[in-house]
Amino acid sequence: MYKTLINSGQLMFPVSITSALKRLLLGSLLLLVTPAAVVNAAEVRVVIDTDSDTLQVLRGDKVIRTYENIAIGRYGKTYFKIRGDNKTPLGKFRIGWTNKKTRYHRFLGLTYPDLPAADRALVDGRINESDWQSIRRATEAGKVPSQGTPLGGMIGIHGIGTGDREIHDEFNWTNGCVALTNEEIDELLQWVKIGTPVEIR
Repeated sequence: MYKTLINSGQLMFPVSITSALKRLLLGSLLLLVTPAAVVNAAEVRVVIDTDSDTLQVLRGDKVIRTYENIAIGRYGKTYFKIRGDNKTPLGKFRIGWTNKKTRYHRFLGLTYPDLPAADRALVDGRINESDWQSIRRATEAGKVPSQGTPLGGMIGIHGIGTGDREIHDEFNWTNGCVALTNEEIDELLQWVKIGTPVEIR
């Protein structure tokens, strides 16, 4: 099922030859220093498909549970997220913290911005080298990166709290997070924990 985007809009940015070359060169260098994410075959992981509006809980290749009709950011998804764009970032993250006392019922915070997002942002000039270094150090230490850079933060999986279930069923309504119903996120908590891998694609 494909949801309607509230106030949907697509922005296209021209990329100069210089920017493309910088991206290529930086990407080549970062392959040498970026640690590979290793996922244990027995480890539970979460895969969020923004095209089919589903969230799957998997152990290895076995699907434990599928949640349908999830909601994402009201302006869709992106690899080039910035603060306040109301888009859901694509990438591979982990659950970095949890909050059980939130207006969204439950909140599972993700380790966004990750290093690939920071790499792209540094090349595009959306962050400076100091922000990039901060995100890199946190990522390499297995910590939650700064939530205060121009790339934004406080991205997670949450419930709808006292929000309107009909809105949730019909629209992508979040500020960039992934939303389930309150009952669904309560159930999800039995399988996930801090450190659980989460892929948004």
